Amino acid sequence: MPMPNKLFAAAMALLVAAFAAAQNTTPNTRPRASDLGLKVGILPTGPLDAITDVAGVEVGHTTIIRGDNIRTGVTAVLPHSGNLYREKVPGAIFVGNGFGKLAGSTQVDEMGSIETPILLTSTTSVPRVADALISYMLALPGNDDVLSINPVVGETNDGYLSDIRGRHITPDDVFAALKNAKGGPVQEGAVGAGTGTVVFGWKGGIGTSSRRLPANLGGYTLGVLAQTNFGGVLTIAGAPVGQELGQYYLRKELQQAGGGGGTGKDKADGSCMIVVATDAPLDALNLKRLAARALLGVARTGSSASNGSGDYAIAFSTAPQVRIQANDRALTRNLEVMTNDAMSPLFLAAIEATEEAVYNSMFKATTMTGNGHTVEALPIEKTVDILKEHRLIK
Repeated sequence: MPMPNKLFAAAMALLVAAFAAAQNTTPNTRPRASDLGLKVGILPTGPLDAITDVAGVEVGHTTIIRGDNIRTGVTAVLPHSGNLYREKVPGAIFVGNGFGKLAGSTQVDEMGSIETPILLTSTTSVPRVADALISYMLALPGNDDVLSINPVVGETNDGYLSDIRGRHITPDDVFAALKNAKGGPVQEGAVGAGTGTVVFGWKGGIGTSSRRLPANLGGYTLGVLAQTNFGGVLTIAGAPVGQELGQYYLRKELQQAGGGGGTGKDKADGSCMIVVATDAPLDALNLKRLAARALLGVARTGSSASNGSGDYAIAFSTAPQVRIQANDRALTRNLEVMTNDAMSPLFLAAIEATEEAVYNSMFKATTMTGNGHTVEALPIEKTVDILKEHRLIK
């Protein structure tokens, strides 16, 4: 006997909900770059190979997977666990391509400081997330007299896998990401702000990595967290992985007779957000220079930096001696910061950590279905075979 339409619809709804839940609860056993024995660059990593190797930095996620068309979330990066408005950190933003919505950027550029956690989310949810972040900051003890808050909120577009027009992120989702923020290992892949992202045509997400300078170069630690959602020709440690897997920007156009025309279906647009943290004592000038180098790390992965990709890097220093006290009314400040000539090792650290963070966002991401589309995870076995052929891993 055929199932009545209402019962069938209810059963299908339960199946969809169960599948969506499974996408978020299945243990993620996929490897990181380091698990494969892939060495990115020359500098050593920190013990966790994560942005949280920088002492005091905390990361939290809220992952939202509901029904068959909501795949989004929030990721929070806290430079320290105290009241950031009262104890600001020096910060800077570098814009690779400005096709994006990075709330709070002009004040960071003007004042050279960051006074809230850094939140990453979906494009159309930036205003709502910023509003919730303002509420969170105003409610902190000691902020009763605060009349202005500059929330720093970045985004990438997750509209391929998620109902981006629905703007499903709530204040409670933002508060949860902030409350859950902690040090230690960082969850990567299709989580938080990376839940619905796509990179190089495969599932993107959140990735992180770190580098530590030797003692004779200062012994400083630098960590990166990346939200990846862009396209190009995937290159892993120099190996043309995208080409060998047959998935890359302009492939169809180049295969047409004469190599011209174009299908209009390339996947190079999207955006990339990079957060760079370091315990090196830097001022805003050198933090901006540091942020610029992070995008060189994105370039190493094969990004085409397309017209429709908003590419941004946010950098901050956690060094206690360079923090900016909100109640400091002194006319001058005496700071000990790194010189321009001492920056080059940190520049290399930012490039290498960003490159590896992008790889980790892909290696840890799992196949995701949403909004009527399925985006496959990067095929690990085939990728490993390519890396072995190029003698990048054993």
